[in-house]
Amino acid sequence: MSKRDYYDILGVSKNAENGELKKAYRKMALKYHPDKNPDNKDAEEKFKEAAEAYEVLSDPQKKARYDQYGHAGMSGSAGFGGGGHGMSMDDIFSHFGDIFGGAFGGGGFSSGGFGGGGRRRVNRGSNLRVKVKLSLAEVVNGVEKKIKLKKYVACDSCHGTGAEHGSSKSTCPTCKGQGQVRQITNTFLGQMQTASTCPQCGGEGEVITSKCNDCHGNGIVKGEDVVTINIPAGVAEGMQLSVGGKGNAAARGGVAGDLLVLIEEEPHDELIRDENNLLYDLYINFADAALGTTVEVPTVESKARIKISAGTQGGKVLRLKGKGIPDVNGYRRGDLLVNINIWTPRTLSDDEKILMEKLKDSPNFKPQPTSKDRSYFDRMREFFS
Repeated sequence: MSKRDYYDILGVSKNAENGELKKAYRKMALKYHPDKNPDNKDAEEKFKEAAEAYEVLSDPQKKARYDQYGHAGMSGSAGFGGGGHGMSMDDIFSHFGDIFGGAFGGGGFSSGGFGGGGRRRVNRGSNLRVKVKLSLAEVVNGVEKKIKLKKYVACDSCHGTGAEHGSSKSTCPTCKGQGQVRQITNTFLGQMQTASTCPQCGGEGEVITSKCNDCHGNGIVKGEDVVTINIPAGVAEGMQLSVGGKGNAAARGGVAGDLLVLIEEEPHDELIRDENNLLYDLYINFADAALGTTVEVPTVESKARIKISAGTQGGKVLRLKGKGIPDVNGYRRGDLLVNINIWTPRTLSDDEKILMEKLKDSPNFKPQPTSKDRSYFDRMREFFS
């Protein structure tokens, strides 16, 4: 099922400032908050949908990628960013607590209205960043890459719990397993309930009574992992892909971070990339330009034969449709633009000079440009306008 436009979800324009985005998101989150809509799956999905939209549009880099590439630029291992539908409810509360203050970030707020039970803190592993260099052929066709990473992994001895033998835990006596301590304050609006992270268990709701000797209670140790990344066709230099859950493991069984993959392009020997088009400079001699010929030009896959018409002028651009780079959104494929240059000899033999002297005064050798013989700059301006 296709995703809705992020701007439509929040009901804002593409020029909305951060304050307007925050206000719109707060309104949606209040409306579809799970405490206000218990056991309502539709409301929960809309709550996550709003969180996803705000996460992207409030981040300048993610917003720029979304504006340029749409949802294909933001989705999972084939795109960029995270996305609310890949988050747990705890992730959303922890990531967007600044919108509502500590009470919402902790799981609910109360003023005679809607309040919820406490939510335990879920540890989240840090993200990892790697760079991947791609050849032009890999950019055009897409590629699967396997990367060996040094990162934090779950401790084998305690299975990531941090507790000796994986079972030496007890409910936190301070927060009674809620992960939060609450305080009620009387105000002129009535009683306001606020929540803060439990100082004893750090929000986890449990305390370790006997720590694992190998990880010292952290639940994670240094290790290695091989990650397979599917890179879609049409990516470009500077794009960042996100592979969910392939970053560092989280302490004591939390949610692993993401692997962020920065794309780098290796230059091609003959072809130059210009967005989804490829450019190639073809040099032909004067005789071939005057008489016409057939030549081969390189493409990403192999070569293509093109016809040079008799009387071709320097600066003419031939377009080979569909021989460029696929759009990352899958809409279309770019073209290969062949710019024709007439090669002028730098030196001439005596016989060649005599021949040129005979030809230069011929009426056909006098420049007679027409509207079709526009300059290279005019042609390029038309192609890219």
